[in-house]
Amino acid sequence: MADAILYGVVQTIIESLGSSTLQPIGSIWGVKDDLEKMKNTVLAIQAVLKDAEEQQVENHQVKHWLMNLRDAVYDADDLLSEFTTHVLQLEAMDGHKIVKKVRIFFSSSNQLVFGVEMARKLRAMRERFNDISNDRDQFQLKLVGCPLETRVVSRGRDQTHSFVPDEEVIGRENDKQAIIDLLLDFDVEDNVSFICIVGIGGLGKTTLAQYVYNDKNVEDYFELKMWVCVSDDFDVKKIVEKIIESATKRKPENLEMDLLQNELREHLNKKKYLLVLDDIWNEDVEKWCNLKRLLMGGAKGSKVVITTRTNMVAEITSTSSYFLEGLSRDQSWSLLKKMAFKKDQETISSNLEAIGMDIVEKCQGVPLAIRTIGKVLFFKKTEVEWSYIKNNKLIDVTQLRNGIMPILKLSYDYLPSHLKCCFAYCSLFPKDYLIDKLTLIQLWISQGFIQSSEESHQLEHVANEYFMELLWRSFFQEAKEVFPMNRWFKMHDLIHDLAQYVSETDCTLVDTSAKNVKEKGRHLSFPFYNVSFFEENLSTLVKANKIRTFILTYSDWNYDQRTIEESTLKKLISSFRYLRALDLHGLKMKMLPNTIGTLMHLKYLDLSFNDIEVLPSCITKLVNLQTLKLYECRELRELPVDIQKLVSLRHLDLDDCWNLTYMPCGLGQLTSLQTLNLFVVSEGPVGSSKHCGGLVELNKLNDLRGKLKIKILARVKDATLVFKAANLKDKQHLSTLVLEWNSEGDDGVDASDDENFVEGDDGVDASDDENSMEGDDRVDASDDEFHSVEGDDGVDANDDENSMDSLQPHDSLKSLEVEGYMGVRVSSWLSFLTNLVDLMIFNCKKCQYLPPLYQLSSLRELHIELMDSLEYITDGDMNDEISASLASPSTFFPSLEELNLTNCPNLKGWWRSVDKGNEAISSSSTNHYHQYIPSFPRLSCFRFQSCPKMTCMPLFPNLEKGLFLIKSSLKALEETIEMNNRGGRASSFPSSSSSSSFSPPLSKLKVLQLGLELESLPEEWFKNLISLESLGIGGCPNLTSLPEGMSHLTSLQDLDIRYCTNLTSLPEGMSHLTSLKRLLINNCPQLMQRCEKENGEDWDKISHIPNLIIY
Repeated sequence: MADAILYGVVQTIIESLGSSTLQPIGSIWGVKDDLEKMKNTVLAIQAVLKDAEEQQVENHQVKHWLMNLRDAVYDADDLLSEFTTHVLQLEAMDGHKIVKKVRIFFSSSNQLVFGVEMARKLRAMRERFNDISNDRDQFQLKLVGCPLETRVVSRGRDQTHSFVPDEEVIGRENDKQAIIDLLLDFDVEDNVSFICIVGIGGLGKTTLAQYVYNDKNVEDYFELKMWVCVSDDFDVKKIVEKIIESATKRKPENLEMDLLQNELREHLNKKKYLLVLDDIWNEDVEKWCNLKRLLMGGAKGSKVVITTRTNMVAEITSTSSYFLEGLSRDQSWSLLKKMAFKKDQETISSNLEAIGMDIVEKCQGVPLAIRTIGKVLFFKKTEVEWSYIKNNKLIDVTQLRNGIMPILKLSYDYLPSHLKCCFAYCSLFPKDYLIDKLTLIQLWISQGFIQSSEESHQLEHVANEYFMELLWRSFFQEAKEVFPMNRWFKMHDLIHDLAQYVSETDCTLVDTSAKNVKEKGRHLSFPFYNVSFFEENLSTLVKANKIRTFILTYSDWNYDQRTIEESTLKKLISSFRYLRALDLHGLKMKMLPNTIGTLMHLKYLDLSFNDIEVLPSCITKLVNLQTLKLYECRELRELPVDIQKLVSLRHLDLDDCWNLTYMPCGLGQLTSLQTLNLFVVSEGPVGSSKHCGGLVELNKLNDLRGKLKIKILARVKDATLVFKAANLKDKQHLSTLVLEWNSEGDDGVDASDDENFVEGDDGVDASDDENSMEGDDRVDASDDEFHSVEGDDGVDANDDENSMDSLQPHDSLKSLEVEGYMGVRVSSWLSFLTNLVDLMIFNCKKCQYLPPLYQLSSLRELHIELMDSLEYITDGDMNDEISASLASPSTFFPSLEELNLTNCPNLKGWWRSVDKGNEAISSSSTNHYHQYIPSFPRLSCFRFQSCPKMTCMPLFPNLEKGLFLIKSSLKALEETIEMNNRGGRASSFPSSSSSSSFSPPLSKLKVLQLGLELESLPEEWFKNLISLESLGIGGCPNLTSLPEGMSHLTSLQDLDIRYCTNLTSLPEGMSHLTSLKRLLINNCPQLMQRCEKENGEDWDKISHIPNLIIY
């Protein structure tokens, strides 16, 4: 078949031939007409590509014609890229003054020869396309009547029906019950509601719908049932005819639409009906609405069930969606046994079962794949035959004419062409690979797959829409194990097989022997980490000298592996002159060869995780370069001096480049930059011999997006003026801003230095506790990113406060971190960042005052750590703050879900006073304030560590994810527990959560970690903890006993006790903890002795626990 990627390259050529960049060249060289004629020829060829793709399966001449076309298309794209590169080189030399200079440049003597040669190549290329275009006539290729992007492909699926025997359905009992529950749900707003079953091809959506349709409860519930197979022909009139036929068992005869809709409404009127619309592909909202209007006359409780492969259909059509997943391993094996063995076969050898298990593993729970393979295995009786199928023929089986690949390919055929090439390119990622969406988008753009007819539309935005459409069509699955700050996705194994199937001509996942590398291949991916591979297979690799993609897609690194030889790297780079994307991350390179400057077409370069100290100056010759990744190049000291010559640069990733010492002059000229996540303030004077650029370089970079970290602000002289020049207020697309005043020195308190307390810092070893909270490593002040600012006492705090005012960001900011600030007061602009979701104020030693935070109604996470001088979170009065928050549409901190107060040794309270007027009382001295204190309505996780003086703060009855109480005041916890004795409310203020009225305080809490200076833990602390799953008690040297109230912890699964040196016994109620699966006791000498296996006095209390760890 024709490579799907060919479509994308053809479209790139069409866009290039009509671009404003090539038009001036065409006029100067006298080839303007040639450009236009060539564009028309390529357009004509594009129009028959789809028909050629379909014919080539049976016609080898068409296949040969397509191969010739493919070679010509790639060569033409390279030639046009060479033209535009010369224009960009001029732009780099003349500082973007391209319009006035272009004629002089291309008519000068030193360019005359080049111009003549380019014109000759262009005319030769046009003649080549003419010949290819003429050849197509002999094949009678059909023109596509409508635009290729919107053409609907007829997929010819067999009509489905409503019946399936129960015994043929395996592993869908839970899914069946879930759908039935939705069908029988009478408590819905509309009389007729819509339920969508969504899943990839072959997953069993139709079978599940049949299974439900024939259930006796469903039959008894609905007065009328109808089944219609819709498929891709979403013609409302035809669908209405089919519905009537299913309802009446007779086919309407040649009725006009008006008569049809009357008849349909008569049949449905005031009847509680069930209609299944199987296999819907229509994504036209208007068409759907035209049908939906005719279905709304049923009685209350009527349901329409839709099956589809795409989320987009579900979004358009349905009240609720049910996303169908694959069968489990055991369910898959049951289905394979049913298909592969005779009914009367009682025994199956263990060896055959093991092979069968391996086979179903590869089927990824897709019933159609399992059934298809089972039919083949039915005739195979021996272990040798089954092993042969598993090891050699499994892929062939899935691609048989009646197998799953044709079914999956229907989804691909239905894609518009601009999505086909994007999807096919994803075959370069191995199975189960976590695909970073941003990286994939950048790779798509580098290959020219993303086009926009409007200059105002960012290519990244268009590419994101492409990606989301593929996600909605179930070609991607969002990964559950995502990393912070980004979205990661996977492809189902069978969808990956489909991608490889449609891209086999051009895309190669290179095997460990390099035997599958094709000389005419265009995209190579290396899914393994092996430096020696490139040296051993160099001669084979360089034969594929026209590749456009060279990426490393391994997941596991061997950090002990040696560095790649420089000679090997030089040979690879110099051989691949047509590269658009080059990925060399993680190769431990210390230097990048100068040959990198020869890659004139290069648009994407990933050098992350290398030991490079300085980049070669020739890198600035890469005028097409759009993405440069230097993430975690921790030895990198400086960027190229002439960085402004990288005129196309859009993404410069410098995250974790710890040794970077300054930013070069000219960076600010790269106004297309969207990614610049690190800006290091120079230690020396701006404009010195080092070519250091100051914060003014940020002034015009107003298209920056994502994260920006400005490092070592303390170095700035005349800070107020310089900070203002950075122009942060106009950077409306930034989502995260990190302001770091000083990263040198370390006088801070190490938050992890809480004696004898583990869990990263709180009592449970993260490697031992699967239930411990994620993201709790921020408090480790020993981390290189978080150093304190001692030694800066000479800085006037007022200067810091005035200068901080000049760093005000745009109010669209989502996340802010302030670190090492040496002023006494944080700027008031913080209160106006009403879209802020995350706020971290860290290691600001002199800071005594924060602006009001209650105005941040969107704030979900608040971290205040290592604040030596801070006494109160709010300088004002509690009543004033609550009154102000109630005057707005929101309540008191309505969105806050996570709060971290760590190592604030002088913090006394949330408010400076808790009452109003002349009788104001310090919040740290009153015992009568608690009846008025508000609570956080949504707070789910609270870390309260090393704040021993804090006695007044909002209460937290609705915690769910975790409470970490370590070396801090117990007052707030006691007040929260006492809420139970005050009718479940903290106060008369409406800011308290209404949910606390329905459940006791802390009754939803799942994780509790305690590190306190107590001799005993109060019984009442444990009475409400009915949901607690993990309890850690550590660093409590005075603790002598545990309360019997622990027997109330009926949900407890994990208990950690560490460094409680005086703890002598466990409570008698331990035997009641029937859910407890793991007990860890560490450095508790007396308790360890009592828990000695079979001999200890407390052994009977713990012997029922499956996993005991005592050391």
